[in-house]
Formats: sequence, C-alpha cells, structure tokens
Amino acid sequence: MFKFFKKKKQKETKPIQAKKQKVQKKKLPTNRSIEELAAVKGEIGEHKIDIQLAQMPKEYRYVNDLMIKNPKSKSGYSQIDHVVLTPYGIFVIETKNYQGTIYGGKDRKTWLVNGKFKFMNPFNQNFGHIKALVQVAGVKQKDLIISMVSFTKRCTFKVGLELRKITSNNLIVYDIELSEFIYRKVNVQKITHKNPLLTEDQIDRIYQSLLDANITDQSIRAQHNEAIKAVTANATPTKTTTSTSTCVVCDKAVTEKVKQYCLDNERFKGKVYCYEHQ
Repeated sequence: MFKFFKKKKQKETKPIQAKKQKVQKKKLPTNRSIEELAAVKGEIGEHKIDIQLAQMPKEYRYVNDLMIKNPKSKSGYSQIDHVVLTPYGIFVIETKNYQGTIYGGKDRKTWLVNGKFKFMNPFNQNFGHIKALVQVAGVKQKDLIISMVSFTKRCTFKVGLELRKITSNNLIVYDIELSEFIYRKVNVQKITHKNPLLTEDQIDRIYQSLLDANITDQSIRAQHNEAIKAVTANATPTKTTTSTSTCVVCDKAVTEKVKQYCLDNERFKGKVYCYEHQ
C-alpha cells in the first residue's frame, strides 16, 4: 500500500521592504544678502525682457542698460533700462522689481508698495531719463516718446486707470506683456498717424547716437550707483508713518489707504473723504 504524502507548500516568505522614508533635501545655506538676492531677481526680470525685445521685427532697434550724461541728475547721469526704436515711436522703459500691491497715480509724487513703503513715482523718474535721451538723440516731436514702466507678475496694480489705457503715452505693464503692449501701441500710432514718425535712416541715426553716448566705463557706472544709493538713503524714510490727512467735510483723520483710494479715484477730484462722506 502506497502512502501518498501531501507535501505542504512552503509559504514563500517575502522580504519585508522597509518603508521609504522621505528624504528631505537640505537647503544649502546662502551667504547672499537680501540686496544681492534682489539683484539676482532683477537680473532674471531683465532677461525676460531681453528675450522679448530680441524677437521684435528687424526694423526695430533697441538698447539695454543705456547710461548717458544728464547734468540735471544728482549723479550727473541717467541710466535707462531699455530703449526701443520703432517707426511709430520711441519707447523708454523703466523696470521695477517690487513685490506686492502697487498704489500710485500719474500725478502723485510718491507711490507705495503694500501701502507701507514709498518709492519715487517711476514716471517722474522716467521723465528725467527721457529729457536726457531727447538731448542725445536730437528728437523734437513730443508725441514720439512713450514712457513705460514694467513690473513683475509678483505685483498687482492699484493705479490710475489711464496708465493701463493703450491710448496713453504713459503706460504701466507687467514684464511678461511688455512686447504685447509695444505692438498694440504701435498699432494705435498707425491709426493716429498716416505715415511713420521715423524713417529707417532716422532710426539708424538715433540708434548710433545712443550707442556713441552710452557710457560703458565700469568705474563711472559704479560711482553713479553709489550716488543713487546715497540720495535714496538721505531721502524721506521709506516706511510711512501715521497719516495726517483729514476728510475735507468733517476734518476727521483718515488712513493712508483711504487717502490713496480717494486720490486714485477721479470722482473725488483730488480731495480726500472719510468712509462716511465718500
């Protein structure tokens, strides 16, 4: 009699896999100061604009980081971020690397970031650049110059509506839409002016005059930057203090935010009102 033995299947023991632990990558410490990090961000922003300008039509000319003499400037020079020459206008572009909500208006001397920190009206700043550029380029037509101020997308605008209208010669834009606004403005100029404002030869002449006037000496540029820093340091403190503005009706004190709202709103005609009398 044969005995049949049933062999028990030995259970295969699977090796126990250790739970994968998430390895957190250690962030390398940086020795860069806040100012240096801000400068890096600024360079990235400038690079975005450089790429856009490089893709513009061949008949357009542009100059980046132009530094020219300006006797009326405290440093003796004007440093212009970008100049774009087109048949229907010259675009003078000032770039800003702020982060937060930008409060301002065309006629306001100072603007605010997040309602707390002051900076000079960038259009006033650009106006000084334009006056210096006009002298160098020999430009006489007033409607030929378009002043543009570019901010990064880390900002939101609480500014006068006219500064976003393409019909204006003072435009505030985001860096990623800069070339779009230039094209749109050129199209508006084509409708307003039947013929180009600048010929190809005139564009070449202005372009060459800017290159010839451009100061590339690094020591002079360093002195200019130090002079600007000194002026900024001696200026009014950037952080706003308690507001002394009052309502024109009841003489009640209002906050800086309320004051800005009134000044930016055309229906108040430059006057400040408290919440109750708005």
